[in-house]
Amino acid sequence: MGLSEASGRRDTQALLPVTQTMELRNRDYHVERPLMNQQQLEELGHRTSATRTYQWRTWFQCSRARARALLFQYLPVLSWLPRYPLRDWLLGDLLAGLSVAIMQLPQGLAYALLAGLPPVFGLYSSFYPVFVYFLFGTSRHISVGTFAVMSVMVGSVTESLAPDENFLQGVNATVDEVTRDHVRVQLASTLSVLVGLFQVGLGLVRFGFVVTYLSEPLVRGYTTAASVQVFVSQLKYVFGLQLSSRSGPLSLIYTVLEVCSLLPRSVVGTVVTALVSGVVLVLLKLLSDKLHRYLPMPIPGELLTLIGATGISYGVGLKSRFGVDVVGDIPAGLVPPVAPSPELFASLVGYAFTIAVVGFAIAISLGKIFALRHGYRVDSNQELVALGLSNFIGGIFQCFPVSCSMSRSLVQEGSGGNTQVAGAVSSLFILIIIVKLGELFRDLPKAVLAAAIIVNLKGMLKQFTDIPSLWKSNQMDLLIWLVTFVATILLNLDIGLAIAIVFSLLLVVFRTQLPRYSVLGQVPDTDIYQDVAEYSEAREVPGVKVFRSSATMYFANAELYSDALKKRCGVDVDRLISKKKKWLRKQEQKLKRMQKTLQKQTASSEGTSVSVQVNTNITDVESNNVDDSMARQASTGNELEDTTVSGQEDAKAANGSTLKALGLPQPHFHSLVLDLGALSFVDTVCIKSLKNIFRDFREIEVEVYMAACHAPVVSQLEAGHFFDASITKQHLFASVHDAVLFALQHPRSSPASPVSTTKL
Repeated sequence: MGLSEASGRRDTQALLPVTQTMELRNRDYHVERPLMNQQQLEELGHRTSATRTYQWRTWFQCSRARARALLFQYLPVLSWLPRYPLRDWLLGDLLAGLSVAIMQLPQGLAYALLAGLPPVFGLYSSFYPVFVYFLFGTSRHISVGTFAVMSVMVGSVTESLAPDENFLQGVNATVDEVTRDHVRVQLASTLSVLVGLFQVGLGLVRFGFVVTYLSEPLVRGYTTAASVQVFVSQLKYVFGLQLSSRSGPLSLIYTVLEVCSLLPRSVVGTVVTALVSGVVLVLLKLLSDKLHRYLPMPIPGELLTLIGATGISYGVGLKSRFGVDVVGDIPAGLVPPVAPSPELFASLVGYAFTIAVVGFAIAISLGKIFALRHGYRVDSNQELVALGLSNFIGGIFQCFPVSCSMSRSLVQEGSGGNTQVAGAVSSLFILIIIVKLGELFRDLPKAVLAAAIIVNLKGMLKQFTDIPSLWKSNQMDLLIWLVTFVATILLNLDIGLAIAIVFSLLLVVFRTQLPRYSVLGQVPDTDIYQDVAEYSEAREVPGVKVFRSSATMYFANAELYSDALKKRCGVDVDRLISKKKKWLRKQEQKLKRMQKTLQKQTASSEGTSVSVQVNTNITDVESNNVDDSMARQASTGNELEDTTVSGQEDAKAANGSTLKALGLPQPHFHSLVLDLGALSFVDTVCIKSLKNIFRDFREIEVEVYMAACHAPVVSQLEAGHFFDASITKQHLFASVHDAVLFALQHPRSSPASPVSTTKL
């Protein structure tokens, strides 16, 4: 019995919130307050000017706490490494570091070829920058090192500034590969130093927000186009062809045409090696994906393929018997630091800035994804500094520019990595390979590295599926994606990126120039106003026109805003004002002719001369006491009387006669409410346009009100001297409903402080 009673009480408590919710839904929600214009709102809320904070003043403050904070800010490893939980995270970081290193080794060798450099420099670029990022980076999961997009950008620079044609020697016109590689390494390392300087400089001046101008569709379209560039660049290794070095616009198209023309000269052994390696690598990846639940780490498909291909090449003699090109000698040990070449700065500075921005965009986008997933924060400015130092120090040790790899970052996270200790472990593993094991890969076929690069492009090439998804969701983003892709394919990576950024910014301006303009109506029994074209139950308030724009008004769309307003109001405002002014000018001319006629008649009259003055005000004309005799003398019949009457009417019109008195059509509304809730800022053009709107609609006897301005916009209106004797804060209301109710209460009067209380 007791159990059932307790169960009944629990059921009642469970149903109580549902009952209360239903009652709240059925209950009318009323708020009773007076109408509120901006002046009353400021008085009620005690508005004060916001105090400005000058953050730059804190930059020059000296204290022990600030020095400690700066040290931890620019050297983050000091803040998290002392608190590193060895028991919980060390094993996962060790496994993740080993997994990443196993991927880093073949990718470093392959991406060095992609950059037009000897493979060993890919190993250097997989060691120095990774360890530097371990000290200065804030992301715990991204894997810094060689990346296909960065490598192909570096390759376009090295091949354009140091083409094979510059190193031809002998009668057979063979390429001096030693000299060529030396020059290209010098170019790549100097480029890395410049990229690092740009990134560090931008990070120190807090310029990390620059990446916000690279939208996700732009980045994905750019990386997809870069993956196509990577694919095309590897065809010469897959078919064993000697191609001309090309750069600049349409270079990709010319390269594809040249490959097609030289296909009959392909080396069969190279093609077979690339195909077999690619098939084996794909099968190993599929097997790894299928068994990933049962394995502590992914199957190292690239490493196994490289080891197997190297063994087969050494045992069979692929180079000597079948003409398969191999990696060649890989020097053991590290190279000493080399100063960059300042004479190359002028020719590399443009490329360096582009690579710096692209590398940072890729790194910060991946870093923020992992940070959001694992609940920590990534400092974009410190990431710029960390990447910049990685590239700067790496360039001194003859590395080429690096960023982070999506595939390695996913492996690092998926295999248990928690911090950049995994990156440090992978860099130490690469160091062992450089010092002791690198020379074992001298018989590795380049076709195998090319196959590994092409297989790893799968993730970026799958981004072509963005096209149908963006077509359904957002066609403007699809346009950005397509323009970025086409421009990058046709005009190369640097020019393509510039065109993509300019196009995306222009598209933003274009979209603000063509926002959605709406005439609003009241939703029945509410204080909500919606577009009458979208809400069938929304009704326009009789006598009041409510207008709204979906975008802020500024110099680029202020004129379009005014034109759309006049068009949506259903009244040809400009034509009406023109007719009114034309009629007034006509009557003014009649008045002048009447004055001249009266003066002539007076001068020719008998007796003493009496001057007759016709005032410009009709009341003054009526109050002039002219003798009957002089009036009779001045009268020349009905025609003169008509002229006098016309002059009097013109005088009245000049002093504000109504449209009705002038015989002109009247608007079907007496008040106009501008919903300015979409305004985020105002400029001088916007302020002038608003003043012109007030002037024009008052000319046709329509009073204008504004509503829903944000506080910063009100401050900017005040700073721009928008408010004056004719336009005050009493014309600005807290909400659209306040403005509508006031307009209904005062259809033709000037704004005054309402004293009545209105239910909203």
